[in-house]
Amino acid sequence: QLKTLSPTEQKQRKTAATMPKTKRPRRSDPSSASSSPYAITSRSAPSSSTSNNEGAASLKSAGTNLIAPNTSLGQHFLKNPAVVTAIVAKAGLKPTDSILEIGPGTGNMTVPLLQQSKSVVAIEYDTRMVREVLKRVEGTSEERKLKVIQGDAIKTRFPFFDVCVANVPYQISSALVFKLLSHRPMFRCAVMMFQEEFALRLTARPGEALYCRLSVNTQLLAKVDQLMKVGRNNFRPPPKVESRVVRIELRNPPPPVNFTEWDGMIRLLFNRKNKTLRHEDR
Repeated sequence: QLKTLSPTEQKQRKTAATMPKTKRPRRSDPSSASSSPYAITSRSAPSSSTSNNEGAASLKSAGTNLIAPNTSLGQHFLKNPAVVTAIVAKAGLKPTDSILEIGPGTGNMTVPLLQQSKSVVAIEYDTRMVREVLKRVEGTSEERKLKVIQGDAIKTRFPFFDVCVANVPYQISSALVFKLLSHRPMFRCAVMMFQEEFALRLTARPGEALYCRLSVNTQLLAKVDQLMKVGRNNFRPPPKVESRVVRIELRNPPPPVNFTEWDGMIRLLFNRKNKTLRHEDR
Protein backbone atom coordinates (compact mmCIF):
# COMPACT_ATOMS: atom_id res chain seq x y z
CA GLN A 1 0.00 0.00 0.00
CA LEU A 2 1.43 3.30 -1.15
CA LYS A 3 1.52 6.16 1.23
CA THR A 4 0.37 9.48 -0.11
CA LEU A 5 2.69 12.32 0.85
CA SER A 6 1.32 15.56 2.04
CA PRO A 7 2.19 18.73 0.08
CA THR A 8 4.58 19.80 2.92
CA GLU A 9 6.51 16.48 2.88
CA GLN A 10 6.76 16.60 -0.93
CA LYS A 11 8.33 20.09 -0.70
CA GLN A 12 10.92 18.93 1.95
CA ARG A 13 11.97 15.95 -0.19
CA LYS A 14 12.34 18.12 -3.28
CA THR A 15 14.55 20.61 -1.38
CA ALA A 16 16.77 17.80 -0.04
CA ALA A 17 17.25 16.36 -3.51
CA THR A 18 18.46 19.65 -4.95
CA MET A 19 21.05 20.33 -2.13
CA PRO A 20 24.68 19.31 -2.95
CA LYS A 21 26.02 16.34 -1.03
CA THR A 22 28.91 16.99 1.38
CA LYS A 23 31.83 14.65 0.74
CA ARG A 24 33.11 13.14 3.95
CA PRO A 25 36.93 13.03 3.96
CA ARG A 26 38.66 9.70 4.30
CA ARG A 27 41.47 9.30 6.84
CA SER A 28 43.79 7.91 4.22
CA ASP A 29 43.14 10.84 1.88
CA PRO A 30 46.12 13.25 2.04
CA SER A 31 43.87 16.11 1.00
CA SER A 32 41.94 15.75 4.23
CA ALA A 33 44.96 16.64 6.39
CA SER A 34 44.03 20.29 6.55
CA SER A 35 40.65 19.50 8.08
CA SER A 36 41.84 16.73 10.38
CA PRO A 37 42.27 17.62 14.07
CA TYR A 38 45.63 15.72 13.99
CA ALA A 39 46.96 17.67 11.04
CA ILE A 40 48.76 20.27 13.22
CA THR A 41 50.65 17.62 15.20
CA SER A 42 51.50 15.69 12.12
CA ARG A 43 52.90 18.73 10.30
CA SER A 44 54.70 20.23 13.24
CA ALA A 45 56.52 17.01 14.19
CA PRO A 46 59.18 17.39 11.48
CA SER A 47 59.61 21.05 12.50
CA SER A 48 59.93 20.04 16.10
CA SER A 49 62.47 17.36 15.20
CA THR A 50 64.45 19.82 13.12
CA SER A 51 64.32 22.33 15.92
CA ASN A 52 65.60 19.70 18.40
CA ASN A 53 68.45 18.75 16.09
CA GLU A 54 69.42 22.37 15.61
CA GLY A 55 69.28 22.91 19.36
CA ALA A 56 71.49 19.89 20.00
CA ALA A 57 73.98 21.05 17.39
CA SER A 58 73.93 24.52 18.88
CA LEU A 59 74.50 23.08 22.38
CA LYS A 60 77.33 20.91 21.11
CA SER A 61 78.89 23.91 19.41
CA ALA A 62 78.52 25.94 22.59
CA GLY A 63 80.19 23.14 24.55
CA THR A 64 83.05 23.02 22.10
CA ASN A 65 83.62 26.76 22.30
CA LEU A 66 82.96 27.00 26.04
CA ILE A 67 86.63 27.76 26.72
CA ALA A 68 87.29 30.50 24.20
CA PRO A 69 90.76 32.07 23.98
CA ASN A 70 91.01 35.54 25.46
CA THR A 71 93.09 37.31 22.82
CA SER A 72 93.39 40.40 25.02
CA LEU A 73 95.62 38.22 27.22
CA GLY A 74 97.54 37.01 24.19
CA GLN A 75 95.94 33.55 24.29
CA HIS A 76 96.35 31.42 21.17
CA PHE A 77 95.87 27.74 21.92
CA LEU A 78 98.28 25.34 20.23
CA LYS A 79 95.96 22.77 18.63
CA ASN A 80 98.34 20.64 16.52
CA PRO A 81 99.35 17.48 18.48
CA ALA A 82 102.39 16.96 16.23
CA VAL A 83 103.81 20.36 17.21
CA VAL A 84 103.14 19.63 20.89
CA THR A 85 104.96 16.31 20.60
CA ALA A 86 107.93 17.96 18.85
CA ILE A 87 108.27 20.67 21.51
CA VAL A 88 108.14 18.16 24.37
CA ALA A 89 110.72 15.96 22.58
CA LYS A 90 113.11 18.91 22.11
CA ALA A 91 112.93 19.66 25.84
CA GLY A 92 114.84 16.41 26.47
CA LEU A 93 112.91 15.54 29.61
CA LYS A 94 114.02 12.99 32.20
CA PRO A 95 111.73 10.98 34.52
CA THR A 96 113.29 12.82 37.49
CA ASP A 97 112.71 16.35 36.12
CA SER A 98 110.58 19.02 37.73
CA ILE A 99 108.91 21.11 35.04
CA LEU A 100 107.76 24.72 35.11
CA GLU A 101 105.06 25.41 32.52
CA ILE A 102 103.98 28.99 31.96
CA GLY A 103 100.55 29.45 30.42
CA PRO A 104 99.23 25.85 30.23
CA GLY A 105 95.96 26.95 28.63
CA THR A 106 93.64 23.96 28.25
CA GLY A 107 96.44 21.51 29.05
CA ASN A 108 97.35 20.25 25.57
CA MET A 109 101.05 20.34 26.48
CA THR A 110 100.62 19.78 30.21
CA VAL A 111 99.50 16.18 29.84
CA PRO A 112 102.54 14.90 27.86
CA LEU A 113 104.82 16.89 30.18
CA LEU A 114 103.30 15.08 33.16
CA GLN A 115 103.70 11.72 31.45
CA GLN A 116 107.43 12.22 30.92
CA SER A 117 108.51 13.94 34.14
CA LYS A 118 108.39 13.73 37.91
CA SER A 119 106.13 16.76 38.41
CA VAL A 120 104.78 19.89 36.73
CA VAL A 121 104.09 23.29 38.27
CA ALA A 122 101.94 25.35 35.92
CA ILE A 123 101.42 29.12 36.30
CA GLU A 124 98.22 30.38 34.71
CA TYR A 125 96.70 33.87 34.88
CA ASP A 126 93.23 32.98 33.55
CA THR A 127 91.03 31.31 36.20
CA ARG A 128 89.02 29.56 33.47
CA MET A 129 92.15 27.81 32.26
CA VAL A 130 93.09 26.82 35.82
CA ARG A 131 89.81 24.92 36.12
CA GLU A 132 90.19 23.43 32.65
CA VAL A 133 93.70 22.07 33.12
CA LEU A 134 92.82 20.59 36.53
CA LYS A 135 89.74 18.96 35.01
CA ARG A 136 91.95 17.55 32.25
CA VAL A 137 93.88 15.32 34.68
CA GLU A 138 91.15 14.71 37.24
CA GLY A 139 90.93 11.04 38.18
CA THR A 140 94.12 10.10 36.31
CA SER A 141 97.52 8.96 37.55
CA GLU A 142 98.96 12.35 36.57
CA GLU A 143 96.66 14.30 38.89
CA ARG A 144 98.95 14.08 41.92
CA LYS A 145 101.96 15.23 39.86
CA LEU A 146 100.39 18.55 38.85
CA LYS A 147 100.28 21.81 40.79
CA VAL A 148 98.62 24.86 39.26
CA ILE A 149 99.35 28.37 40.51
CA GLN A 150 96.86 31.05 39.52
CA GLY A 151 98.64 34.35 39.00
CA ASP A 152 100.84 36.60 36.90
CA ALA A 153 103.99 34.74 35.84
CA ILE A 154 106.07 37.92 36.03
CA LYS A 155 105.01 38.66 39.62
CA THR A 156 104.91 35.07 40.85
CA ARG A 157 107.98 33.63 42.53
CA PHE A 158 109.19 30.63 40.55
CA PRO A 159 109.66 27.32 42.37
CA PHE A 160 112.68 25.12 41.79
CA PHE A 161 112.59 23.51 38.35
CA ASP A 162 114.87 21.69 35.92
CA VAL A 163 113.17 22.63 32.64
CA CYS A 164 110.81 25.44 31.69
CA VAL A 165 108.33 24.96 28.83
CA ALA A 166 106.08 27.76 27.66
CA ASN A 167 103.90 29.05 24.84
CA VAL A 168 104.47 32.68 25.76
CA PRO A 169 101.95 35.52 25.25
CA TYR A 170 103.60 38.38 23.35
CA GLN A 171 102.86 40.91 26.10
CA ILE A 172 105.17 39.23 28.63
CA SER A 173 107.87 37.80 26.33
CA SER A 174 110.66 40.27 27.14
CA ALA A 175 109.94 40.46 30.88
CA LEU A 176 109.78 36.67 31.11
CA VAL A 177 113.11 36.16 29.34
CA PHE A 178 114.87 38.61 31.66
CA LYS A 179 113.28 36.93 34.69
CA LEU A 180 114.53 33.53 33.56
CA LEU A 181 118.03 34.87 32.85
CA SER A 182 118.32 36.05 36.45
CA HIS A 183 116.64 33.00 38.03
CA ARG A 184 118.58 31.09 40.66
CA PRO A 185 119.25 28.26 41.22
CA MET A 186 120.11 27.64 37.59
CA PHE A 187 117.88 25.41 35.49
CA ARG A 188 118.97 23.05 32.71
CA CYS A 189 117.09 24.71 29.86
CA ALA A 190 113.96 26.55 28.79
CA VAL A 191 112.09 25.55 25.62
CA MET A 192 109.81 28.42 24.70
CA MET A 193 107.61 29.51 21.84
CA PHE A 194 107.60 33.20 20.89
CA GLN A 195 106.38 35.29 18.01
CA GLU A 196 108.89 34.92 15.19
CA GLU A 197 110.40 38.41 15.28
CA PHE A 198 110.96 38.25 19.03
CA ALA A 199 112.57 34.81 18.75
CA LEU A 200 114.93 36.05 16.02
CA ARG A 201 115.96 39.01 18.18
CA LEU A 202 117.30 36.56 20.76
CA THR A 203 119.94 35.30 18.30
CA ALA A 204 120.46 38.43 16.18
CA ARG A 205 124.11 39.40 15.54
CA PRO A 206 125.73 42.87 15.55
CA GLY A 207 124.90 44.77 12.37
CA GLU A 208 121.58 42.98 11.80
CA ALA A 209 118.34 44.95 11.83
CA LEU A 210 116.91 42.97 14.77
CA TYR A 211 120.01 43.35 16.96
CA CYS A 212 118.95 45.10 20.19
CA ARG A 213 119.40 45.27 23.96
CA LEU A 214 117.54 41.97 24.29
CA SER A 215 120.01 40.31 21.89
CA VAL A 216 123.07 41.56 23.82
CA ASN A 217 121.86 40.60 27.28
CA THR A 218 120.45 37.24 26.29
CA GLN A 219 123.62 36.17 24.49
CA LEU A 220 125.78 37.41 27.38
CA LEU A 221 123.99 35.23 29.91
CA ALA A 222 122.78 32.29 27.85
CA LYS A 223 123.16 30.16 24.76
CA VAL A 224 120.11 30.35 22.48
CA ASP A 225 119.22 27.89 19.70
CA GLN A 226 116.45 28.27 17.13
CA LEU A 227 114.63 24.92 17.14
CA MET A 228 111.64 25.10 14.82
CA LYS A 229 109.21 27.39 13.06
CA VAL A 230 105.50 27.04 13.81
CA GLY A 231 102.91 28.31 11.33
CA ARG A 232 100.00 30.39 12.57
CA ASN A 233 97.40 27.84 11.43
CA ASN A 234 98.56 25.54 14.23
CA PHE A 235 96.82 27.82 16.74
CA ARG A 236 93.25 28.64 17.72
CA PRO A 237 92.61 31.40 16.85
CA PRO A 238 95.45 31.91 14.36
CA PRO A 239 97.72 34.81 15.37
CA LYS A 240 98.69 37.49 12.86
CA VAL A 241 102.33 36.35 12.70
CA GLU A 242 104.35 33.13 12.61
CA SER A 243 105.99 31.67 15.73
CA ARG A 244 109.31 30.03 16.59
CA VAL A 245 110.48 27.67 19.31
CA VAL A 246 113.84 28.36 20.95
CA ARG A 247 115.95 26.66 23.61
CA ILE A 248 117.67 28.84 26.21
CA GLU A 249 120.53 27.42 28.28
CA LEU A 250 122.11 29.60 30.96
CA ARG A 251 125.88 29.96 30.83
CA ASN A 252 127.41 28.16 33.77
CA PRO A 253 129.36 29.72 35.36
CA PRO A 254 127.77 33.08 34.52
CA PRO A 255 130.02 35.89 33.21
CA PRO A 256 131.76 37.92 35.97
CA VAL A 257 129.83 41.17 35.44
CA ASN A 258 127.48 43.24 37.55
CA PHE A 259 124.38 42.74 35.44
CA THR A 260 122.55 45.79 36.79
CA GLU A 261 125.40 48.11 35.78
CA TRP A 262 125.89 46.28 32.50
CA ASP A 263 122.23 46.48 31.55
CA GLY A 264 122.14 50.18 32.44
CA MET A 265 125.01 50.83 30.03
CA ILE A 266 123.45 48.72 27.25
CA ARG A 267 120.11 50.47 27.67
CA LEU A 268 121.85 53.85 27.37
CA LEU A 269 123.72 52.80 24.23
CA PHE A 270 120.64 51.54 22.41
CA ASN A 271 118.74 54.69 23.33
CA ARG A 272 121.43 56.65 21.47
CA LYS A 273 121.73 54.75 18.23
CA ASN A 274 124.05 55.77 15.41
CA LYS A 275 126.56 57.16 17.89
CA THR A 276 130.22 56.13 18.18
CA LEU A 277 131.27 54.55 21.46
CA ARG A 278 134.82 55.52 22.40
CA HIS A 279 136.83 53.79 25.11
CA GLU A 280 139.40 55.78 27.01
CA ASP A 281 141.89 54.34 29.49
CA ARG A 282 142.53 56.49 32.52
